[in-house]
Amino acid sequence: MNVRRVLPRDAIPSVDEPRFSGAYDGDADDAVIAVTDADPPRAYPVRYLQFHEIVNDALDSGDGGDPIAVTWCPLCGSAVVYDRSHAGRTLEFGVSGKLADDDLVMYDRETGSEWKQSTGECLAGAFEGESLAVRPAAMLSAREFRESYPDGVILDPPGGESEAASDDDEPAPIDYAESPYEAYAAGEGFGLAAHRGAADTRGWDGPTDLDPKTVVLGVEFDGDALGFAFSRVRAVGGVARATVGEQDVVAFATNDSIHGYADPGHRFEMIDSGVSGDGTMWDPTTGAAADGRRLERLPTRRLYAFTWLDDHGPNAFHRPDSLD
Repeated sequence: MNVRRVLPRDAIPSVDEPRFSGAYDGDADDAVIAVTDADPPRAYPVRYLQFHEIVNDALDSGDGGDPIAVTWCPLCGSAVVYDRSHAGRTLEFGVSGKLADDDLVMYDRETGSEWKQSTGECLAGAFEGESLAVRPAAMLSAREFRESYPDGVILDPPGGESEAASDDDEPAPIDYAESPYEAYAAGEGFGLAAHRGAADTRGWDGPTDLDPKTVVLGVEFDGDALGFAFSRVRAVGGVARATVGEQDVVAFATNDSIHGYADPGHRFEMIDSGVSGDGTMWDPTTGAAADGRRLERLPTRRLYAFTWLDDHGPNAFHRPDSLD
Protein backbone atom coordinates (compact mmCIF):
# COMPACT_ATOMS: atom_id res chain seq x y z
CA MET A 1 0.00 0.00 0.00
CA ASN A 2 1.39 3.37 -1.05
CA VAL A 3 0.58 6.07 1.52
CA ARG A 4 1.70 9.55 0.53
CA ARG A 5 0.95 13.16 1.41
CA VAL A 6 -0.56 15.23 -1.39
CA LEU A 7 -2.12 18.15 0.55
CA PRO A 8 -1.77 19.87 3.92
CA ARG A 9 -3.96 18.45 6.67
CA ASP A 10 -7.51 19.93 6.62
CA ALA A 11 -6.94 21.73 3.29
CA ILE A 12 -10.21 19.96 2.48
CA PRO A 13 -12.40 20.81 5.51
CA SER A 14 -14.70 18.29 7.12
CA VAL A 15 -18.22 19.37 8.08
CA ASP A 16 -18.39 19.25 11.87
CA GLU A 17 -21.64 21.10 12.62
CA PRO A 18 -24.01 19.97 9.86
CA ARG A 19 -27.37 21.63 9.44
CA PHE A 20 -30.35 20.24 7.56
CA SER A 21 -33.57 21.40 5.96
CA GLY A 22 -36.24 20.09 3.66
CA ALA A 23 -35.03 22.18 0.72
CA TYR A 24 -32.33 21.41 -1.84
CA ASP A 25 -31.30 23.90 -4.51
CA GLY A 26 -29.39 21.42 -6.66
CA ASP A 27 -30.48 19.30 -9.59
CA ALA A 28 -32.99 16.52 -8.95
CA ASP A 29 -30.56 14.04 -10.52
CA ASP A 30 -27.73 14.95 -8.13
CA ALA A 31 -26.41 11.98 -6.16
CA VAL A 32 -26.89 11.92 -2.40
CA ILE A 33 -25.67 9.53 0.28
CA ALA A 34 -28.80 8.61 2.20
CA VAL A 35 -28.89 7.42 5.80
CA THR A 36 -32.40 6.05 5.78
CA ASP A 37 -32.55 4.60 9.30
CA ALA A 38 -32.24 8.09 10.81
CA ASP A 39 -35.36 9.80 12.11
CA PRO A 40 -36.00 11.66 9.93
CA PRO A 41 -33.92 10.13 7.10
CA ARG A 42 -30.94 12.30 6.07
CA ALA A 43 -29.32 12.95 2.70
CA TYR A 44 -25.81 14.29 2.08
CA PRO A 45 -25.35 15.61 -1.48
CA VAL A 46 -22.17 14.52 -3.25
CA ARG A 47 -22.24 18.01 -4.77
CA TYR A 48 -21.22 19.26 -1.31
CA LEU A 49 -19.13 16.29 -0.25
CA GLN A 50 -16.70 16.68 -3.14
CA PHE A 51 -15.47 19.83 -1.36
CA HIS A 52 -15.55 18.37 2.19
CA GLU A 53 -15.27 14.55 1.93
CA ILE A 54 -16.33 13.96 5.57
CA VAL A 55 -19.42 14.95 7.56
CA ASN A 56 -19.24 14.33 11.31
CA ASP A 57 -22.86 13.95 12.33
CA ALA A 58 -24.95 12.61 15.21
CA LEU A 59 -28.32 11.11 14.38
CA ASP A 60 -29.71 12.01 17.79
CA SER A 61 -28.90 15.71 17.53
CA GLY A 62 -30.37 16.47 20.93
CA ASP A 63 -27.60 14.84 22.97
CA GLY A 64 -24.99 13.93 20.36
CA GLY A 65 -25.90 10.24 20.52
CA ASP A 66 -25.47 7.80 17.63
CA PRO A 67 -22.49 9.57 16.02
CA ILE A 68 -21.70 8.75 12.40
CA ALA A 69 -19.19 9.84 9.76
CA VAL A 70 -20.50 10.20 6.22
CA THR A 71 -17.45 9.85 3.98
CA TRP A 72 -16.79 10.34 0.27
CA CYS A 73 -13.59 9.91 -1.74
CA PRO A 74 -14.03 11.55 -5.17
CA LEU A 75 -11.07 9.72 -6.70
CA CYS A 76 -12.42 6.32 -5.66
CA GLY A 77 -16.13 7.07 -6.04
CA SER A 78 -16.26 5.67 -2.53
CA ALA A 79 -19.27 6.36 -0.30
CA VAL A 80 -19.15 4.76 3.15
CA VAL A 81 -20.93 5.69 6.38
CA TYR A 82 -19.12 4.72 9.57
CA ASP A 83 -19.98 4.59 13.24
CA ARG A 84 -17.86 7.23 15.03
CA SER A 85 -18.11 5.30 18.30
CA HIS A 86 -15.01 3.14 18.56
CA ALA A 87 -13.34 1.42 21.51
CA GLY A 88 -15.44 3.37 23.99
CA ARG A 89 -14.65 6.76 22.46
CA THR A 90 -16.43 9.10 20.07
CA LEU A 91 -14.09 10.08 17.26
CA GLU A 92 -14.22 13.15 15.04
CA PHE A 93 -12.64 12.75 11.62
CA GLY A 94 -10.79 15.14 9.33
CA VAL A 95 -9.06 14.94 5.95
CA SER A 96 -5.40 14.10 6.54
CA GLY A 97 -4.13 15.30 3.16
CA LYS A 98 -2.75 11.81 2.48
CA LEU A 99 -3.80 9.14 0.03
CA ALA A 100 -3.48 5.37 0.37
CA ASP A 101 -3.59 3.70 -3.04
CA ASP A 102 -5.41 6.82 -4.31
CA ASP A 103 -7.96 6.60 -1.50
CA LEU A 104 -8.68 9.26 1.10
CA VAL A 105 -6.84 8.83 4.40
CA MET A 106 -8.86 10.21 7.29
CA TYR A 107 -7.48 11.06 10.71
CA ASP A 108 -9.25 11.26 14.04
CA ARG A 109 -8.78 14.40 16.09
CA GLU A 110 -8.75 12.52 19.40
CA THR A 111 -5.61 10.42 18.82
CA GLY A 112 -4.26 11.49 15.42
CA SER A 113 -4.69 7.92 14.14
CA GLU A 114 -4.99 7.57 10.36
CA TRP A 115 -7.76 5.54 8.70
CA LYS A 116 -8.26 4.33 5.11
CA GLN A 117 -11.64 5.60 3.96
CA SER A 118 -12.66 2.71 1.72
CA THR A 119 -11.97 0.00 4.31
CA GLY A 120 -12.29 1.84 7.63
CA GLU A 121 -9.01 0.27 8.75
CA CYS A 122 -6.62 2.22 10.96
CA LEU A 123 -3.27 2.41 9.15
CA ALA A 124 -1.25 4.09 11.87
CA GLY A 125 -1.72 5.35 15.41
CA ALA A 126 -3.41 4.24 18.61
CA PHE A 127 -5.93 2.01 16.82
CA GLU A 128 -3.60 0.52 14.19
CA GLY A 129 -5.04 -2.68 12.73
CA GLU A 130 -8.57 -2.00 14.01
CA SER A 131 -11.54 -1.10 11.81
CA LEU A 132 -14.56 1.17 12.06
CA ALA A 133 -18.05 -0.33 11.89
CA VAL A 134 -19.93 0.32 8.63
CA ARG A 135 -23.50 1.64 8.80
CA PRO A 136 -26.29 0.97 6.27
CA ALA A 137 -26.60 3.72 3.66
CA ALA A 138 -27.62 4.13 0.03
CA MET A 139 -26.60 6.21 -2.96
CA LEU A 140 -29.74 7.76 -4.43
CA SER A 141 -30.63 10.71 -6.60
CA ALA A 142 -32.04 13.74 -4.82
CA ARG A 143 -35.33 13.01 -6.58
CA GLU A 144 -35.41 9.39 -5.39
CA PHE A 145 -34.67 10.50 -1.83
CA ARG A 146 -37.42 13.11 -1.84
CA GLU A 147 -39.99 10.75 -3.39
CA SER A 148 -39.10 7.79 -1.16
CA TYR A 149 -38.64 9.76 2.07
CA PRO A 150 -40.91 12.83 1.87
CA ASP A 151 -40.19 13.70 5.52
CA GLY A 152 -36.44 13.41 5.02
CA VAL A 153 -33.99 16.28 5.40
CA ILE A 154 -31.01 17.28 3.26
CA LEU A 155 -27.68 18.73 4.32
CA ASP A 156 -27.53 22.50 3.88
CA PRO A 157 -24.55 23.96 1.96
CA PRO A 158 -21.74 24.07 4.57
CA GLY A 159 -19.82 26.92 2.88
CA GLY A 160 -16.24 27.94 3.59
CA GLU A 161 -13.04 27.28 1.66
CA SER A 162 -11.56 24.08 0.25
CA GLU A 163 -8.52 22.99 -1.75
CA ALA A 164 -10.97 21.22 -4.06
CA ALA A 165 -12.21 24.68 -5.10
CA SER A 166 -8.68 25.88 -5.88
CA ASP A 167 -6.25 25.60 -8.78
CA ASP A 168 -3.39 24.92 -6.35
CA ASP A 169 -2.93 23.48 -2.85
CA GLU A 170 -4.31 26.58 -1.11
CA PRO A 171 -7.99 26.51 -0.12
CA ALA A 172 -10.32 28.84 -2.05
CA PRO A 173 -13.96 29.90 -1.51
CA ILE A 174 -16.35 27.12 -2.47
CA ASP A 175 -18.80 27.49 -5.33
CA TYR A 176 -21.08 24.47 -5.17
CA ALA A 177 -22.18 25.11 -8.76
CA GLU A 178 -18.71 23.94 -9.81
CA SER A 179 -17.81 20.25 -10.16
CA PRO A 180 -14.04 19.76 -9.85
CA TYR A 181 -14.22 16.01 -10.47
CA GLU A 182 -16.70 15.97 -13.36
CA ALA A 183 -14.06 15.41 -16.07
CA TYR A 184 -12.32 12.78 -13.96
CA ALA A 185 -15.53 10.82 -13.38
CA ALA A 186 -16.32 10.84 -17.10
CA GLY A 187 -12.78 9.98 -18.27
CA GLU A 188 -11.14 6.61 -18.73
CA GLY A 189 -8.18 7.13 -16.36
CA PHE A 190 -8.32 6.56 -12.63
CA GLY A 191 -6.47 7.69 -9.55
CA LEU A 192 -4.80 10.97 -8.63
CA ALA A 193 -2.51 11.02 -11.66
CA ALA A 194 -5.48 10.80 -14.02
CA HIS A 195 -7.32 13.54 -12.13
CA ARG A 196 -4.31 15.83 -12.38
CA GLY A 197 -3.70 15.02 -16.04
CA ALA A 198 -0.31 13.39 -15.47
CA ALA A 199 1.18 11.03 -18.03
CA ASP A 200 2.08 8.22 -15.61
CA THR A 201 -1.44 6.98 -14.94
CA ARG A 202 -2.23 3.57 -13.50
CA GLY A 203 -3.03 0.51 -15.57
CA TRP A 204 -6.02 -1.76 -14.98
CA ASP A 205 -5.24 -5.37 -14.06
CA GLY A 206 -8.65 -6.34 -12.76
CA PRO A 207 -11.34 -8.52 -14.40
CA THR A 208 -11.36 -7.92 -18.14
CA ASP A 209 -15.14 -7.53 -18.36
CA LEU A 210 -15.09 -4.62 -15.89
CA ASP A 211 -13.87 -1.07 -16.28
CA PRO A 212 -11.73 0.33 -13.45
CA LYS A 213 -14.46 2.81 -12.57
CA THR A 214 -17.32 0.34 -12.70
CA VAL A 215 -19.43 0.92 -9.59
CA VAL A 216 -19.16 -1.90 -7.07
CA LEU A 217 -21.30 -2.61 -4.01
CA GLY A 218 -18.89 -4.03 -1.43
CA VAL A 219 -20.26 -6.40 1.20
CA GLU A 220 -18.20 -7.70 4.14
CA PHE A 221 -19.25 -10.13 6.85
CA ASP A 222 -17.40 -12.54 9.12
CA GLY A 223 -14.05 -11.78 7.52
CA ASP A 224 -15.31 -12.42 3.97
CA ALA A 225 -15.64 -9.74 1.29
CA LEU A 226 -17.54 -9.79 -2.00
CA GLY A 227 -18.07 -6.98 -4.48
CA PHE A 228 -21.18 -6.86 -6.67
CA ALA A 229 -20.27 -5.02 -9.87
CA PHE A 230 -23.15 -2.92 -11.19
CA SER A 231 -22.60 -3.98 -14.81
CA ARG A 232 -22.58 -7.68 -13.97
CA VAL A 233 -25.77 -7.49 -11.92
CA ARG A 234 -27.50 -5.57 -14.71
CA ALA A 235 -26.30 -8.18 -17.23
CA VAL A 236 -28.16 -10.95 -15.36
CA GLY A 237 -31.44 -9.07 -15.08
CA GLY A 238 -30.80 -6.76 -12.14
CA VAL A 239 -30.88 -9.33 -9.32
CA ALA A 240 -27.90 -11.23 -7.87
CA ARG A 241 -27.51 -13.37 -4.78
CA ALA A 242 -24.62 -14.69 -2.73
CA THR A 243 -23.65 -15.65 0.79
CA VAL A 244 -20.93 -13.53 2.40
CA GLY A 245 -19.66 -15.12 5.59
CA GLU A 246 -22.89 -16.27 7.25
CA GLN A 247 -25.00 -13.52 5.63
CA ASP A 248 -27.29 -14.23 2.66
CA VAL A 249 -27.29 -11.19 0.37
CA VAL A 250 -29.47 -10.05 -2.50
CA ALA A 251 -28.34 -7.16 -4.70
CA PHE A 252 -30.67 -5.11 -6.91
CA ALA A 253 -29.26 -3.02 -9.76
CA THR A 254 -31.64 -0.40 -11.15
CA ASN A 255 -30.91 1.72 -14.21
CA ASP A 256 -28.41 3.83 -12.28
CA SER A 257 -27.84 2.46 -8.77
CA ILE A 258 -27.17 -0.74 -6.82
CA HIS A 259 -28.47 -1.76 -3.40
CA GLY A 260 -27.81 -4.63 -1.00
CA TYR A 261 -30.26 -6.30 1.38
CA ALA A 262 -30.49 -9.33 3.64
CA ASP A 263 -31.90 -12.03 1.37
CA PRO A 264 -35.26 -13.35 2.65
CA GLY A 265 -35.17 -16.18 0.12
CA HIS A 266 -38.01 -14.97 -2.14
CA ARG A 267 -37.85 -15.47 -5.88
CA PHE A 268 -37.23 -11.92 -7.17
CA GLU A 269 -37.50 -10.61 -10.71
CA MET A 270 -36.65 -7.10 -11.90
CA ILE A 271 -39.39 -5.67 -14.14
CA ASP A 272 -40.13 -2.18 -15.43
CA SER A 273 -42.16 -1.16 -12.38
CA GLY A 274 -39.75 -2.52 -9.76
CA VAL A 275 -38.99 -5.94 -8.30
CA SER A 276 -41.60 -8.67 -8.25
CA GLY A 277 -41.42 -11.29 -5.53
CA ASP A 278 -43.47 -13.28 -3.01
CA GLY A 279 -46.78 -12.01 -4.36
CA THR A 280 -46.03 -8.30 -4.21
CA MET A 281 -43.92 -5.51 -5.68
CA TRP A 282 -40.75 -4.19 -4.03
CA ASP A 283 -38.98 -0.88 -4.48
CA PRO A 284 -35.35 -1.81 -5.20
CA THR A 285 -34.02 1.55 -3.96
CA THR A 286 -35.70 1.38 -0.53
CA GLY A 287 -36.51 -2.30 0.00
CA ALA A 288 -40.14 -1.39 0.72
CA ALA A 289 -42.92 -3.71 -0.47
CA ALA A 290 -46.39 -2.69 -1.56
CA ASP A 291 -47.86 -4.85 1.22
CA GLY A 292 -45.98 -3.01 3.97
CA ARG A 293 -42.98 -5.28 4.40
CA ARG A 294 -39.44 -3.93 4.07
CA LEU A 295 -36.14 -5.63 3.35
CA GLU A 296 -33.24 -5.07 5.74
CA ARG A 297 -30.65 -2.82 4.12
CA LEU A 298 -27.15 -4.12 4.82
CA PRO A 299 -24.05 -2.11 5.73
CA THR A 300 -22.22 -1.81 2.42
CA ARG A 301 -19.64 0.26 0.59
CA ARG A 302 -20.21 1.91 -2.79
CA LEU A 303 -16.94 2.41 -4.69
CA TYR A 304 -15.10 2.06 -7.98
CA ALA A 305 -13.82 -1.36 -9.04
CA PHE A 306 -10.16 -0.30 -8.94
CA THR A 307 -10.45 0.56 -5.26
CA TRP A 308 -12.20 -2.71 -4.44
CA LEU A 309 -9.36 -4.47 -6.30
CA ASP A 310 -6.76 -2.51 -4.31
CA ASP A 311 -8.44 -3.49 -1.05
CA HIS A 312 -9.43 -7.10 -1.69
CA GLY A 313 -7.78 -8.47 -4.83
CA PRO A 314 -9.17 -9.95 -8.07
CA ASN A 315 -11.02 -12.89 -6.49
CA ALA A 316 -13.34 -10.73 -4.38
CA PHE A 317 -15.68 -9.80 -7.27
CA HIS A 318 -19.00 -11.62 -7.47
CA ARG A 319 -19.50 -13.34 -10.81
CA PRO A 320 -23.00 -14.69 -11.47
CA ASP A 321 -23.02 -18.28 -12.73
CA SER A 322 -25.02 -17.30 -15.81
CA LEU A 323 -22.09 -15.19 -17.05
CA ASP A 324 -19.77 -18.22 -17.21
